[in-house]
Amino acid sequence: MPELPEVETIKNSLKTCLKGQTIKSCEVSLPKLVSPDDFAEKIKGQSINDLKRRGKVLLIFLRNWVLLVHFKLTGQLIYLENPLSPPPYTHIEFSLEKGKLYYADLRQFGRLVLWPVKELDECPLLKKLGPEPFELNIDTFFRLLNKSSRKIKTFLLDQEKITGLGNIYVDESLFRAGVHPERPANSLSFEEAQRLLKTIKEILNEAINLGGSSVRNYVDGHGESGRFQEKHLVYGRRGKPCPKCQKPLAYAHIAGRGTTFCPYCQK
Repeated sequence: MPELPEVETIKNSLKTCLKGQTIKSCEVSLPKLVSPDDFAEKIKGQSINDLKRRGKVLLIFLRNWVLLVHFKLTGQLIYLENPLSPPPYTHIEFSLEKGKLYYADLRQFGRLVLWPVKELDECPLLKKLGPEPFELNIDTFFRLLNKSSRKIKTFLLDQEKITGLGNIYVDESLFRAGVHPERPANSLSFEEAQRLLKTIKEILNEAINLGGSSVRNYVDGHGESGRFQEKHLVYGRRGKPCPKCQKPLAYAHIAGRGTTFCPYCQK
């Protein structure tokens, strides 16, 4: 699933080529992916004013609406200036003044929602999201941790507590910060919390600079792969030597997610 760095990369890669364009028409071949039912009719003729992001959700600001794109597991949003054919698994096609924008989704879990711009704060996709890591200072982060006895990985994955983090960046952050994923959130000392928050922000920034992690089928808005997967130290490396101690990396299911960690280096 595209996490904060991937959605930020998609936003940045599309902003220049989409901003100022008008959507001439829209074809939806899989209606379950869009809302409301008259999605294609409502979006026709809308001009694209800006692109923003909240957590893992891309926000495309139109004249009267905001188009919210939640990519879920395998969603892709790809712009082609001179398309010969749509990308594989395309279900929605936006014809613009110049080029076309395609929404493709192999697993078909993503959602595209049109919401009135003046009522954006009430949109269910955004209403319950917590702060992003970049919006947190250590005092606020430590207070949030102290209120929860859940496992630290479970806590970090909860989008109502902190939005934008997913399996990749939680595993990588916990490893680099030396925190065991099964530790209760409220067991972290102030110093451990400080190190963890600093690590999360550093990893997210590094991943954004490298265009995200191309795991499964993630690509940016031009169909290009990211490079942060080359920097993964634990994610997807179960059973391989720990980069620090060389002992085999362990694997467990935590919060319903596969979790790779080092039981020796993470305390």
